[in-house]
Amino acid sequence: MPHLLVHALENDLDGREADLIAALTEAVVAVYGDWARDIAVVQLLGYPAGRWGIGGKPAEAPAPRVTFGIRDGVFSRPEGADILGGLAAGVTDAIATVIGEHVRAGVTIEFVGAPDGRTAVAGTLVES
Repeated sequence: MPHLLVHALENDLDGREADLIAALTEAVVAVYGDWARDIAVVQLLGYPAGRWGIGGKPAEAPAPRVTFGIRDGVFSRPEGADILGGLAAGVTDAIATVIGEHVRAGVTIEFVGAPDGRTAVAGTLVES
């Protein structure tokens, strides 16, 4: 199940939450297909100014950072780089479209792989 955890400044999210959730979900669907729409999870974490630091001091205007939980198997698939590239481009485009082009150059996405049997839903381990 694709799971996106987006860290952004509260001011960047304020009033744009629904649009950002929809745009990020569409970015996932564009790569995986419509089957992923109902299982894509997007969580938005907003930080007030001064609560995000880079280089040992508060950052003035950090771009959003995304932790993207994904099945571990994608990394070893022959088309894995294309899948990750499509997701990276789509997620970055979604964020820049909704929040503004000024954040595009700094959007960071970390893909975190979950091996089979390392995710549980409703108390049951999920296999592939």
